[in-house]
Amino acid sequence: MIVDLTDFQPIILKKEGTLYIVDSIRRKELVLTPEEWVRQAIIDYLVKMGFPASLMQLERGIAYPHRQKRPDVILYDREGKPFLLIECKAPYITLDERTLSQALAYNWVVQAPYFALTNGTTFWVYDVAEKRWIADLPAWEH
Repeated sequence: MIVDLTDFQPIILKKEGTLYIVDSIRRKELVLTPEEWVRQAIIDYLVKMGFPASLMQLERGIAYPHRQKRPDVILYDREGKPFLLIECKAPYITLDERTLSQALAYNWVVQAPYFALTNGTTFWVYDVAEKRWIADLPAWEH
């Protein structure tokens, strides 16, 4: 799936020579890195597609065997159950077996029925129940 993030207009601030991007969900300024730009652009895209920002959690710590991990985005359904996990990478990172393994490991803990992996240009979405890659984001009907 190809996502078009060209209309993403983030708020960028410069403080003491460092660029920051404003996170609209957590309402705070974060150091602007390529991965953070992708994360914020994906959040903007999801909201425009009708996914409620109030049900998104960003970089929430999860207990992974022997260490703490932080998936980039978890979207919950209205019952508070994970619906979609998204792992974001910088645009120059190739989505491959290694990056897929990370998303799989996170979703092994989170147990969302869908998980996705993106670098801002390519968007892979997996339907766990159907055990197959799907062409688009799952419909938000919750």
